[in-house]
Amino acid sequence: MTVDTTTSPVRFTGRERLILLVLLGAGFMLSVDFSILNVALPQVGEGVGMELTALPWIASAYALPAAGFTLLFGRLADLFGRRRLLLGGMVLLTGASLLGGLATNPEMLLGARALQGLSTAMTIPAALSLLTTTFKEGARRDRVLGLNGALLSGGFTVGALVGGAMVSLLDWRAAFFINIPVAVLILVAAPLLISESKTPERVKLDVPGAVTVTGGLLAVVYAVVERSLVAAVVGVALLAAFWMIELRAAAPLTPVRILKRPTVKWGNYAGLVILAMETAMIFLMTLYLQHVLGLGPLVTGLVFGVPGLAAVLAGPVAGRFIGRYGYRKVLAGGMTVQVLATLPLVFVGSDRVGLAILIPALFIGFFGHVASIVAYTVTGTSGLPNDEQGLATGLTSMTQQVAITIGIPVLSAVAATQSTELAGIHLALTVNVVFTVISIVLIWFGLRPRVDAPSPAVVG
Repeated sequence: MTVDTTTSPVRFTGRERLILLVLLGAGFMLSVDFSILNVALPQVGEGVGMELTALPWIASAYALPAAGFTLLFGRLADLFGRRRLLLGGMVLLTGASLLGGLATNPEMLLGARALQGLSTAMTIPAALSLLTTTFKEGARRDRVLGLNGALLSGGFTVGALVGGAMVSLLDWRAAFFINIPVAVLILVAAPLLISESKTPERVKLDVPGAVTVTGGLLAVVYAVVERSLVAAVVGVALLAAFWMIELRAAAPLTPVRILKRPTVKWGNYAGLVILAMETAMIFLMTLYLQHVLGLGPLVTGLVFGVPGLAAVLAGPVAGRFIGRYGYRKVLAGGMTVQVLATLPLVFVGSDRVGLAILIPALFIGFFGHVASIVAYTVTGTSGLPNDEQGLATGLTSMTQQVAITIGIPVLSAVAATQSTELAGIHLALTVNVVFTVISIVLIWFGLRPRVDAPSPAVVG
């Protein structure tokens, strides 16, 4: 990575601003789409006749394909065209949203959510790799990825707030229909603004690698969600087979040399920790606000929403800091802020004085969280040629989807070991803090400058 040490502001042309609007808008819409139904699960379930115990599958049906297929589609974007994958994802999202909005039974609803997850797996790595190839590595790309990180994080918050408002004022079906006009606008604008990426002369897909990695990821995520030992064993076996296939394949889906790069390896590990731990913290604090303090959904949404929207400002700031100090320092610094803001939450009590601790901690922690997301994305995509950017962004996107899927069930299982809900929340947050601190140390040393590096400034 080349660090821009100049202080001149990054400027974009009018066309580049429109490209940013299309690509960042696609990512923002999909992050909204992930969370928009979470606040309306009871109403959605009632609307299609779904049992209460099956409601978590509304989220899981989306998350499984989003996590399992992202790496495959990231590589397909490299091989067959990134714009083509982006447009295909928008077409699929339009159809899936229409199906979900018209759903009359659980099967239609869950099928629509699964197709939305699949469209996310197609769109996110394609849009992100178009960003990283349109804007060259350095200050401009750092600024763009800063905006992307801010909008992705803001999308989760906006999704929760908009979802609650739509259910109250309109109907839960509006949460599906709102995607359609945005997707149509992207389908019209993208071909006019964005040129197709160049594909290799000889296109060859590593089918065994694609099958084993997709099956392995699906099985592992399912195992965590459903706490299935059989699925876990199958998943690990398939991922081990994938590794062996990639070592021997003439045209591997994911070249092992890329996975061994410190930036790719430690950047994606950081992303897994950042997103899994923060997602779990938000879930645990939602339980705390509603079950322990007795607050309603609207107040709970405001407690998280206001700090979440404020933290969007951290994205552009993080991009500038990376240009000045390097991704290693910003990544470690952002994760440190995130974990230090989580630490006081270990000690919140059962009275509403806890809000005086929680709200400032959320403001501070969300800033560190957004900065960390930007830094891990920059880290994981740095130093790779354009023809491998789809793979690199597929890896970072896969990390994001897997992390937000597994964080909640893992720390919920930790919390369930205690006799009271508050004690369980305290224990789970303690595990969160300890694991994150250990990870920060590992990442800091894992990304240390190598002897053969051209300059210590490469990694900050």
